[in-house]
Amino acid sequence: MKIKRFDQINVIPFIDIMLVLLVIVLTTASFIAKGIIPLDLPKAGSGQELPVKRIEISIDREGKLFLGGERVGLEELRQKLASISLKSTILLRTDKNSRFQSFITVLDLLKSRGFEKIDLETER
Repeated sequence: MKIKRFDQINVIPFIDIMLVLLVIVLTTASFIAKGIIPLDLPKAGSGQELPVKRIEISIDREGKLFLGGERVGLEELRQKLASISLKSTILLRTDKNSRFQSFITVLDLLKSRGFEKIDLETER
């Protein structure tokens, strides 16, 4: 009996396994992303953890407003803030590349409504 000699290696099963692993990694990586709205937060040297329950207002790079992850206009934000308790903690998140005027407009709106517990989110 003569033994057959292999001149090449079959790599197709190896490629199949690698493609399956790549799909698994890419699928799970999409669930790891933090937050709903991607923002590039400014940095601050000091900070502390915030309480779990809070109302989140976000301003993205283009100046679009989001209340709890839902896109709102300035008038709609004004109306929704009227129904929120003044004792609530407001978390204000803004992209560091957004227009400063958008930030000041929202902050002025919160102050004019009487909110006093306003936290700003930054990165350490």
